[in-house]
Amino acid sequence: MFSVRIQRCSGPIHLLVLIVICGTLISDTESSDYSEVLPDSFPSAPAEPLPEFQVEPEDAFIVKNRPVKLSCKAAPATQIYFKCNGEWVNQNDHVTKESLDQMTGLVMREVDISVSRTQVEELFGLEDYWCQCVAWSSAGTTKSRRAYVRIAYLRKNFEQEPLGREVRLDQEVLLQCRPPEGIPPAEVDWLKNEELIDPSQDSNFLMTVDHDLIIKQARLSDTSNYTCVARNVVAKRRSSTATLIVYVSGGWSSWTEWSECNAKCGRGWQRRTRSCTNPAPLNGGAVCEGPSFQRVTCTTLCPVDGGWTEWSKWSACGTECTHWRSRECQAPAPRNGGRHCVGSMMESKNCTEGLCVRNKKVSIEHASHPLGAGSSVAVYAGLVGALLLCVLLVLCVGVLAYRRRCRHLHGDITDSSSALTAAFHPGNYKPPRQDNPHLLHPSMPPDLTATAGTIRGPLYSLQQSTLDSPHKIPMTTSPLLDPMPTLKIKVYNSSTMSSLELPSSGGGGGGSDSEIMSLKMVGTMGGMRGGGCGGDHYGHTLPREPGLSASATLGCLGGRLTIPNTGVSLLVPPGTIPQGKFYEMYLIINKWEKTTLPSEGSQTVLSPVVSCGPSGMVLGRPVVLTLPHCALLDSPDWSLTLKSQSHQGAWEEVLTVGEESLSTPCYLQLEEQCCHVLMEQLGTYGLVGQSAPPHPACKRLQLALFAPRAPCLSLDYSLRVYCIQDTPHALKEVLEVERSLGGVLLEDPKPLLFKDSYHNLRLSIHDIPHSHWRSKLLAKYQEIPFYHIWSGSQRPLHCTFSLERGSLAVSQLTCKICVRQVEGEGQIFQLHTDIQETLPPHSPLPSGGTCLPSSQVGSYAFRLPASIRQKICASLDAPSARGCDWRLLAHSLGFDRYLNYFATKPSPTGVLLDLWEACHQGDADLVSLATALEDMGKSEVLVVMTTDGDC
Repeated sequence: MFSVRIQRCSGPIHLLVLIVICGTLISDTESSDYSEVLPDSFPSAPAEPLPEFQVEPEDAFIVKNRPVKLSCKAAPATQIYFKCNGEWVNQNDHVTKESLDQMTGLVMREVDISVSRTQVEELFGLEDYWCQCVAWSSAGTTKSRRAYVRIAYLRKNFEQEPLGREVRLDQEVLLQCRPPEGIPPAEVDWLKNEELIDPSQDSNFLMTVDHDLIIKQARLSDTSNYTCVARNVVAKRRSSTATLIVYVSGGWSSWTEWSECNAKCGRGWQRRTRSCTNPAPLNGGAVCEGPSFQRVTCTTLCPVDGGWTEWSKWSACGTECTHWRSRECQAPAPRNGGRHCVGSMMESKNCTEGLCVRNKKVSIEHASHPLGAGSSVAVYAGLVGALLLCVLLVLCVGVLAYRRRCRHLHGDITDSSSALTAAFHPGNYKPPRQDNPHLLHPSMPPDLTATAGTIRGPLYSLQQSTLDSPHKIPMTTSPLLDPMPTLKIKVYNSSTMSSLELPSSGGGGGGSDSEIMSLKMVGTMGGMRGGGCGGDHYGHTLPREPGLSASATLGCLGGRLTIPNTGVSLLVPPGTIPQGKFYEMYLIINKWEKTTLPSEGSQTVLSPVVSCGPSGMVLGRPVVLTLPHCALLDSPDWSLTLKSQSHQGAWEEVLTVGEESLSTPCYLQLEEQCCHVLMEQLGTYGLVGQSAPPHPACKRLQLALFAPRAPCLSLDYSLRVYCIQDTPHALKEVLEVERSLGGVLLEDPKPLLFKDSYHNLRLSIHDIPHSHWRSKLLAKYQEIPFYHIWSGSQRPLHCTFSLERGSLAVSQLTCKICVRQVEGEGQIFQLHTDIQETLPPHSPLPSGGTCLPSSQVGSYAFRLPASIRQKICASLDAPSARGCDWRLLAHSLGFDRYLNYFATKPSPTGVLLDLWEACHQGDADLVSLATALEDMGKSEVLVVMTTDGDC
């Protein structure tokens, strides 16, 4: 046997050498003793893997003077040591624990060390103090991640503390806070009256990444003390308290009624008052300006008491032995509330000096007994007779009115030529002979585009001036004067004008559709003259806002309503209105100040709010409402929602794009600048949207620059920059506002992409020739708050740059106006103008000759002829095993986002063609549709389109 002396090893390398030597000696001494017993070879043991760390050291902070503990754990591991800043930690500073993994049978080692504040402070250099674990096994070594040890601190002073402010009600408020420097960086909380603010609980608060607090709309309840609190592992710091006061400026109430004149006779005063209570000033808000009362002079007529005239002469002696005399209260007569005469009006006495038996004096007192008993009976009898006569007259008038109404409802037959040449008298016409062969046959389908509006509205004679109204048609050029000597029209007159029927002849040439369609334009104009529909909800009475509404009387042939230069239209396909019925349909763009916004929270309004009606109308098939929008659809960053307004005025979600189901009542087709809504319920609609995480969405805006109309006669000069949504309606509204203010558009509006980033829009003016011009703007720039733009309130937002020239001789102005979103995109206006030169009228809107008419009735409203439409529907409605049916057409036209909507309709192809008509109302040619059908292999339909169509 060999004896081996084991000395204490000073390192892991020495220990490994010793283990190898000892193993070799033992194997040599025992090989001779067991050579005869043991086999010649042993199975090789599996190779030991590299150490794998189960616990690695983590970053730590030294708080005050307390050391930190770093730990690591690895398996399999024969040794684990720490290395800090490139140097091995002394073995005595390690605390080692060894255990056996029950699952794998591998040896696990866990080592801890402590790092003190002194060790960290002794390190010099730019690099932080770090430590790393190194583990050994027979297969090699493994290193852990570096753990950094830093000394934690938090300075006392804030870099920027919040400042108290006084703001008006509903104003946006920004409270800034920059926490003290510290390691680790401090976390910031805001306190409102010592209570923690949680933006998730109150959406009116917003905390930015820079630790600022934004109050979107200041409320009275936001009047409080606000404190910024910074904290980390070392300490907590509080800023000075900022007091926010939300004030309300006073507003006058309505004037009271004028008081009575204070003078009973002659000249006096009347007075009315108002109070500063609408609202009352609060929290230091400004008091109302102006007088709280008004006084005007008044004159009250003085009362005049009545006086008796002289007595008349005595009358002749009567049969009752008396004679009479009288007087009147007319000297003067009582006026203006004066007293009546006191005394008797008549006097009688005996005229026979006592010879008659009846010689009694009778005096009739005017005030107490003006009539006797017999006279009272006569008066009452007359009143009863008059009352009976009035009742009899009322009954006669009612019977006549009822018979006349029945005669109107049954209708009269009139010859068209006589009706057109007889000055359009609205009276009853004599019916022609029943054997007239040119009467319209009742079995032929009616043409609903005839003169429905003309019959229900006022009728105009041939001599009436054509300048009375822009919607009236001069009868000398009207289609009504086309030769139709044999056309008969049966008109159902009704006070409510619920329907009109136009029976046509069957098989004859006298009542063809082409002849009746010549009345199309008159029907359209009649619809434009009509009033509002009675069934409209939420107080609509079809206001005739110029440029904001359109209406027409439509029948079963359908039509299209278009509000010019706004991008808003309503397509009513054929068959939507029942056969034989007419409805006056309307389309209105609601003004922003007269409607509540459909957006809430972080949503933004993307389209004008549009009402179409009459609401509650039963539709035979979906109509198509076209709305312009300002969403940038290049990337899928939007969550778009269509909303409708209930009868109570509340907004409800109709559909969210991409989340449709079989219960969704509408279908929304998105295009780059507009959307088309297939719907079966008329009402008020609007498109809203919000950002879909993780990327912010973008809105398309327009920047329009306006200046006063030349020539400028004062030293002051102003430039106005409007920031509006990129929709035709918004630009049209601004042009109308500036036209009323006398402004001129200097150049075409510039586009701007506005991102949902909570950054404001900043406007500034540069390069002003200071030798001739001076800017009155005190600050370097102006800003429009982010929320005002993103909410999409439809109110035109603008900033004004006020300039002053040195003298009236200065006429040239050159400058730059920069408009950009903070940390976003921007635009620059290069302005060079002569303020004394009259600029020509400039408008980016299309001229009146190129825009579509406000209403089109019947087949004139559709690009696709009815015969071709019927052939396409008959060919594609039936399902095909090869899929060559309406589904392939939807895919070719790009309408296949949600096919289940079309699958639930009786004619899916018909609804697809309605949507195609709406999408191509301005440039609809049949070539695109023919190309899609050609790709589907529908040659038989192409033959029909080539024969009947114009493609």
